[in-house]
Amino acid sequence: MRSYQYIADFEKLGFGLFVHFGLYSVQGQGEWYLTANPNADKENYNKHPQRFNVAKNWARDLVSTAKKAGCKYITLTTRHHDGFSLYDTCGLNDFDAPHSACKRDLVREFVDECNKQGIVPFFYHTLLDWHHPDYYNNFDSYIDYLIKSVEILCTNYGKIGGLWFDGFWDKPNANWQFDRLYGTIRKHQPDAMIINNTGLSALGKVSHPEIDSVTFERGNPCFVDNSDRPRAGEMCEVICDHWGYAKNDICFKSMKQLLNTLITCRKFNCNLLLNAGPRANGLLTPIDKQLLESMGKWIKTNKNFIYNAKSCDVTAENAIVMKDDKYYYAIITDVPMGADPNVAKERESRLVTVDTHKKLKGAIWLDSGEKVELESKNSFVPRAFTYGTSLSIRVARFTL
Repeated sequence: MRSYQYIADFEKLGFGLFVHFGLYSVQGQGEWYLTANPNADKENYNKHPQRFNVAKNWARDLVSTAKKAGCKYITLTTRHHDGFSLYDTCGLNDFDAPHSACKRDLVREFVDECNKQGIVPFFYHTLLDWHHPDYYNNFDSYIDYLIKSVEILCTNYGKIGGLWFDGFWDKPNANWQFDRLYGTIRKHQPDAMIINNTGLSALGKVSHPEIDSVTFERGNPCFVDNSDRPRAGEMCEVICDHWGYAKNDICFKSMKQLLNTLITCRKFNCNLLLNAGPRANGLLTPIDKQLLESMGKWIKTNKNFIYNAKSCDVTAENAIVMKDDKYYYAIITDVPMGADPNVAKERESRLVTVDTHKKLKGAIWLDSGEKVELESKNSFVPRAFTYGTSLSIRVARFTL
């Protein structure tokens, strides 16, 4: 019988960093610049490899930031829709990083750094291709090219966590030969997750029997249908509004919003794949780094419970309840900050009542280790954060 342990292992990773990085980073107007911008200069864009100078420490800096953020894996755009590859295409074409100004295989640097720092590398790879003429003129030949490209990724970089595809929605009625594509992956990387993004309009849709995780792009996750075989779920979301670096994008999400998104994903047993777009030199912007590292601070302060906690049958009024093998966790959002932890209850959140006839045992606040004062055997008032601390979400750990 086939083992699906690799899917359970993926679910325990919990939180990943999505990285959109490529020639579009040089332009600084988002990853869809070539088709979404009516003034896009394609001839000039194709000269961008001459300007693609990537910092020597880009991979170390990226992986270090992901680790500080509490991310357990990174999904890197090895090739995006513009057709430019960050890896050595081994003669398939010369539209790749080794033929650019940086003259290096950036995927090799990325994988080596992930392995060094204990982060699982995943590869995003486009299915559609704006650059390759066969995509428009000889689709069967293009599929051969695509599969050869994926085979390079499966054989030249050691063990990887999985492949994340995107773009088949561009030609929904075409013969993408997914049996061949996925069979190539299974041949070389049998325990790699196979993920194929169904796009904004098909949240959670399973597009092929070999799919190991469904996607929720910028959408609300839900429980995944595992009726035919085990599958995971993963929601991808952006820190700002663009996936690739956009120098004029200032619409960054708040820390409260990002944390709530993470909790929502884990509530439905889904991973969060949070995106940041490095600049042309491969380095993240200061605000991306700060937001990611703040996420990690919250995760660490709350004892890393998010990785193993899953949904459970126990519910509560005014809280989300999750459970791991040992504890229950009551997660309370929008907890205020108070100048005095003993302020009147009207300055505190509403009463949390756990739907159980049993008494909550050993209840503590994860962020401080302090005892949770029970109002009754199964209810308590969330205490405001003491002055000088504001973490938005508090987690009470208990047993029944």
